Amino acid sequence: MKSIENQLLENRWDDAVAGGMPESELLLYRSNTLGSDKRVTNYGGGNTSAKVMETDPLSGKEVEVLWVKGSGGDIGSMKLDGFSTLYMDKLNALKGLYRGVEFEDEMVGYLPHCTFKLNPRAASIDTPLHAYVPRKHVDHVHADAIIAIAASKNSKELTQEIFGDRIGWLPWKRPGYELGLWLEKFCLENPGADGVVLESHGLFTWADTAKDCYYCTIDVINVATKWLAEKTADVPAFGGAVHESLAREGRRTVAARLMPAIRGFVSGNQHMIGHFNDSASVLEFVNSKDMEALAALGTSCPDHFLRTKIRPLVVGFDPALNNIDAVLEGLPAQVVTYREDYTAYYNRCKHDNSPALRDPNAVVYLIPGVGMITFAKDKGTARISGEFYVNAINVMRGASAVSEYCGLPEQEAFDIEYWLLEEAKLQRMPKPKSLAGRVALVTGGAGGIGSATAERYLSEGACVMLADINPDSLTATEGVLTQQFGEDVVCSVLMDVTDENAVAQALAETSVEFGGIDILVSNAGIASSAPVEETSLDLWNKNMDILSTGYFLVSRETFKIMRVQDMGGSIVFVASKNGLAASPNASAYCTAKASEIHLARCLALEGSEAGIRVNVVNPDAVLRGSKIWEGDWLDQRASTYGTDKEGLEEMYRNRSMLKRSVLPEDIAEACYFFAAEASAKSTGNILNVDAGNVQAFTR
Repeated sequence: MKSIENQLLENRWDDAVAGGMPESELLLYRSNTLGSDKRVTNYGGGNTSAKVMETDPLSGKEVEVLWVKGSGGDIGSMKLDGFSTLYMDKLNALKGLYRGVEFEDEMVGYLPHCTFKLNPRAASIDTPLHAYVPRKHVDHVHADAIIAIAASKNSKELTQEIFGDRIGWLPWKRPGYELGLWLEKFCLENPGADGVVLESHGLFTWADTAKDCYYCTIDVINVATKWLAEKTADVPAFGGAVHESLAREGRRTVAARLMPAIRGFVSGNQHMIGHFNDSASVLEFVNSKDMEALAALGTSCPDHFLRTKIRPLVVGFDPALNNIDAVLEGLPAQVVTYREDYTAYYNRCKHDNSPALRDPNAVVYLIPGVGMITFAKDKGTARISGEFYVNAINVMRGASAVSEYCGLPEQEAFDIEYWLLEEAKLQRMPKPKSLAGRVALVTGGAGGIGSATAERYLSEGACVMLADINPDSLTATEGVLTQQFGEDVVCSVLMDVTDENAVAQALAETSVEFGGIDILVSNAGIASSAPVEETSLDLWNKNMDILSTGYFLVSRETFKIMRVQDMGGSIVFVASKNGLAASPNASAYCTAKASEIHLARCLALEGSEAGIRVNVVNPDAVLRGSKIWEGDWLDQRASTYGTDKEGLEEMYRNRSMLKRSVLPEDIAEACYFFAAEASAKSTGNILNVDAGNVQAFTR
């Protein structure tokens, strides 16, 4: 167990960095510093503000402007353009337009009229909460230690016990204009207070300088953290453990079997991406006596709730029995029951103008002895949803140890989840990219064609698992793509396509990292050149092992997962012109590639009833970036055609009908076509990308 000192937040304010900054940049510095520690606030949660004197562009006079985090931002990663800016005099003038709490949502429509300098950043619903606190600097955060107090049955009394008159308390109120007026009233009546705890929500703190506001926020959280740690030191978390965790390998094995099955159930409206979390805090919770009872109460903080739904689904796995087969058999009924319960919750709580029922599937899945799985429309959202539930776990741990944990009341939870303002925000979301929610495995992923295909898929919103046998090249390629597209969507796994166990493990890793698989690009390859009488049995077998057997093994394991998901899928073989058109001194290579093409035809027949499409892309003479042209193959082909290395690409280009070089990006585009909806009615096809070779015409 961590010592109390190790649980406290570090004060990260650096005068050497902050010195000389204007107020707006100090606000950004304070915000980023607070958001750098997820114990202060979760991703996208909370907001910060400063009231700054600015020059009015019309009058040239000094005016007071509210800088406040705009809608949808994250204080840990935002830049200056993430803040909304609004005239304070206009925000104060809105009070004369307010018609009462039943009309408070209409006040959001007035916020654009308060915009300073035509700032396009939309103001959030929390803007009045910052505007009407009569202090220059305001922080609103969702620290776990604070919400543990806020979500306790006697949160008002606990707040008084911990903070005295320094920090006040306000009862639950949905964020909005009325709560802004409540905060103003509290501040005016309690001028000596440094902040307020909002029941079931979070913390507001304030000060007259950016530094003092930051110091106040960190100190208040640490006071609560220390108090909780002392009170709970000898209290078993969540009533104590009733299950023991499986070993790490066993946990991931169970997750690899569960995630494709769950993914198939939850992807009816759109393809979903999974995330697996087996951290110590998650395992402590899922193994505990009180887990199911606490999970049923739902989350408290609105930010937690919006990301995780009203409650998770507890999967009926028993780690002592390791009853995964029985769990998978019973999973459909569990999912149906959850959907029915969620639909009943919607029907109980809906209003005449409520948005239509949304996806009734769970977001969070808790598995005793194994961990937590979350599913969402993309990997980042799935991961963040899991992080939010970890925040909720921490809150439940503290609240249930010092009091009685209280989830958000059902009607209040519904009114936030189906809030018309939230619905409007959802409707403004950009249209998803063409491969959003798709998971691709690319073998030979570190080579020119493999990495170009991965990049093409990533640019269209897919998640990609790179597989390759070369660890150095794999690491380098993953690094380049991660830098371009982010850590969430790119993973890698070492894999020898001829090793049955390695292939199965790579597909299992893909399931654990992303939830399953939708696209396989079988691209691993070698090339060899020798007259038939000089072709050894080892050379022949090596070609067949990698280019035929390897493609069979990867496809077989992919088929297994795709059938469990029951969502269809696309398999693309990167073969070769040589699979259709023979070349001299390459009998082993040409024969293996022909075998590969015919295997694709066979798989197209078998996969069609499950919606699994199998197609072939046939490149020719892709020299640039290709690993197979870095070794003896280049010398051998140059020798066969009586040229040198420099002249070989020109020879291939001139040999083609179109007189054009074929590049890795050209093959990637063909692989994208077979993965995308544009080819949804194509299977068993061969697409030549060879700049034209009459011998390779398929008909």
